[in-house]
Amino acid sequence: MRWLLTFVLGVLVGAGGLFVWLRQMPHAPTAPAVAVNTGSLPAPAAPGPGLDGKLPPAPQVMPDLTELDLPLRPGGTDAPATAAAPASASASTSAPAPAAAQGKLMVPVEGMPLAKITDTFDQPRGTERHHEALDIMAPKGTKVIATADGKIVKLFTSKPGGLTVYQFDPTEKYAYYYAHLDRYADGLKEGMDVKRGDLIGYVGSSGNADPNAPHLHFAVFELTPEKQWWKGTPVDPYPLLQP
Repeated sequence: MRWLLTFVLGVLVGAGGLFVWLRQMPHAPTAPAVAVNTGSLPAPAAPGPGLDGKLPPAPQVMPDLTELDLPLRPGGTDAPATAAAPASASASTSAPAPAAAQGKLMVPVEGMPLAKITDTFDQPRGTERHHEALDIMAPKGTKVIATADGKIVKLFTSKPGGLTVYQFDPTEKYAYYYAHLDRYADGLKEGMDVKRGDLIGYVGSSGNADPNAPHLHFAVFELTPEKQWWKGTPVDPYPLLQP
């Protein structure tokens, strides 16, 4: 019996020593758990009202360029839309007048001396662009004549320009544009060749022109390689007119 008690006592003493030894062993620190967000990022919040209580305006889209006077450009609102940069208020988008063409164009209103014409090409039209044409004031019914040889490529009616004529020069590098006509010359047709000084129409106030101020809106523009009658780079006609 004594040997059994001695054996049990030895086992208990050995177990206590093992427990003390395990308590004194160094332990590696446990890394703290990190929460991982597996969800998707939230969508950006819609812009709220400003200090004045109004929502910020939506991005503006430039309208299609149109034709004349208010402010307008060859083509008209009914013509195919063109992608062209608007002119700034301080600089014109016109191309320099070709030296070879200077003094080669006839004043397109019969009996109108150059001295009575004002160069309105660079006059501002709002804050976005310039006039890019000449307004030649004349009584209603005054004859409008071809400024140079060429071909009638388009007879076009638009809300801003009224009755208009597009003429290409013989090289099809430049187009001549006549607008606000009262009526066309009898027999005028698209595809017709005309000579310098030929009758093509009559001064009027069609389109957006003031009925009390009939005039011819005359523009010149350099055509693109596609030769589209409604599209080109404006050229100041005034230096090209023959005195």
